[in-house]
Amino acid sequence: MTDLAPQELRILVAVEEERSFTAAAARLGTTQSAVSHAVRACERKLGTVLFDRGRHGARPTEGGARAVAYARRILRLLEAMGPEVRGAGADGPLTGTLRIAAFRSAAAQLLPPVLARLAELHPGLATRVRIVREIGRGTAGEVADGRADLGLATLDAGGPPPVPGLVAVRLYEETYALAHPPDHPAPRELPLVDWDENCGSYTRDWWRRQDWIPPATVDVEDDTVALSLVAQGLGMAIMPRTALLGAPAGLAVTDLGPRPPSRFVGYVTTPELAGTAAVRALIRELRELPLPAGLSAVRTSAAQPSAARSSADGSPADGAAPVQPSAARSSTASRSLRNSSASPSRV
Repeated sequence: MTDLAPQELRILVAVEEERSFTAAAARLGTTQSAVSHAVRACERKLGTVLFDRGRHGARPTEGGARAVAYARRILRLLEAMGPEVRGAGADGPLTGTLRIAAFRSAAAQLLPPVLARLAELHPGLATRVRIVREIGRGTAGEVADGRADLGLATLDAGGPPPVPGLVAVRLYEETYALAHPPDHPAPRELPLVDWDENCGSYTRDWWRRQDWIPPATVDVEDDTVALSLVAQGLGMAIMPRTALLGAPAGLAVTDLGPRPPSRFVGYVTTPELAGTAAVRALIRELRELPLPAGLSAVRTSAAQPSAARSSADGSPADGAAPVQPSAARSSTASRSLRNSSASPSRV
């Protein structure tokens, strides 16, 4: 059995974040030799080298990165243990800190009313939101690595969670649409303005079938920048509906036909945090949030027994069904989202 003390876990996290034994010691108020001794002890107990030491500091090995992710998650559970035990079975206000990772459009359009409701119900519950680009492991990676308690993430239609071992539940489906300058006679012939997070696995097949989509002439890192360029007449962009909410003036939004590409957006969390009161409260507010036009709620079947989804007492977390390959999409038709200046034309 691996027997690491909480202080050893804190040292591993500090070294990984500071990339230096000396800086980690200063952060923890101890000595560099004490940090080095603790890391060596952890390596003996785990049976592997956790950090590469060199003149550029300390860098986690592959095993070290996994160890630090476990360390963060264990420390988070220890932090939550007191409030959870003291408030077991109670319906009163929550305290502590809730850490959320979200990609930009979800954070801007979904989180404000949810966090306002949480602040009203639980004034002692602080929330920390990190904006994470949905590239690579994205928000799911933040959760898996112990940096966030829950992440708003893009999810494949019927596949596994973005990162193995997480709880993943779909909240809504959104279609993609064409954003272009208003009153343009042939918006499909405009140059393509694309951004790095676009065209994930959920749109790739559709994208390949479209012979009218040209190679991108401009690639940007942020969807708001892409839309601003389109509003200035520099091209067209294919965007998910959430990104189009609050789009700049001077922009038209047009449907992509009867079968547009779509993506699922939902939440991911860890099995151990899924049953904690703060995460359950956040999930409840997310599921009760009225969705803007163009987004369709995902109707989930009754929760099925799953060790990965059980709360601390063995009950499903708020009745939310896990991602299943056979889970049906919502039958609610996606409504068109149009900017006030949008042209009624269809491409």
